[in-house]
Amino acid sequence: MSNENTRKAVVLVSGGLDSATMLAIAKDQGFDCYALSFDYQQRHQSELTAAGNIAEFFEVSEHRVMKIDSGGPSGSALTDTDIAVPETPQQGIPVTYVPARNTVFLALALGYAEVIGASNIFIGVNAVDYSGYPDCRPEFIDAFEVLSNVATKAAVEGQRMRIQTPLMAMDKSRIIKTGVELGVDYSMTVSCYQADSQGRACGVCDSCRFRRAGFEAAGIADVTTYV
Repeated sequence: MSNENTRKAVVLVSGGLDSATMLAIAKDQGFDCYALSFDYQQRHQSELTAAGNIAEFFEVSEHRVMKIDSGGPSGSALTDTDIAVPETPQQGIPVTYVPARNTVFLALALGYAEVIGASNIFIGVNAVDYSGYPDCRPEFIDAFEVLSNVATKAAVEGQRMRIQTPLMAMDKSRIIKTGVELGVDYSMTVSCYQADSQGRACGVCDSCRFRRAGFEAAGIADVTTYV
């Protein structure tokens, strides 16, 4: 197995704070990064604009945007405008959960990784400051990595696939501190579940609350632009 393959990585870049930090970590670790974003009929396109800006900022080898057509109502507030984004904390798994989203994202990233000869995939899931999504837990990542190593030609031929989750055990303040140390400009990121066309945040959804609390706990000025 060549060193070139082991140092290539597919990095999922959503345009948000977490994925920007994760891309900075992957670059700092010496990976040759191939950014991958998804247009999955989310409420706003401003996060994809942010993803493009982040990929350009970190001078990735390639930034690819894959379009996913769900074919109908998704049952999630992030993709169905008939479902309101909650503006107060919810019990259980909230309606902002997109069914099987990370499973689909990682499956497409896995195919992309095989095509370019990468054996590492970075995804910015977090099990500390998050909304309780089942596909953000270590159990899910471990299971998908097992699947990756029995489902791909590359793995069968000896190139083991790794799903990298450097943010899994970090709280939001530590993520922000890490990103600042690595030169992330958080003003270019969009985390809000219902950002407007200019990427301005609502300030009240789950994602905005976690983000704002993270900056406060880190003692770093919040550079988010709010409506």
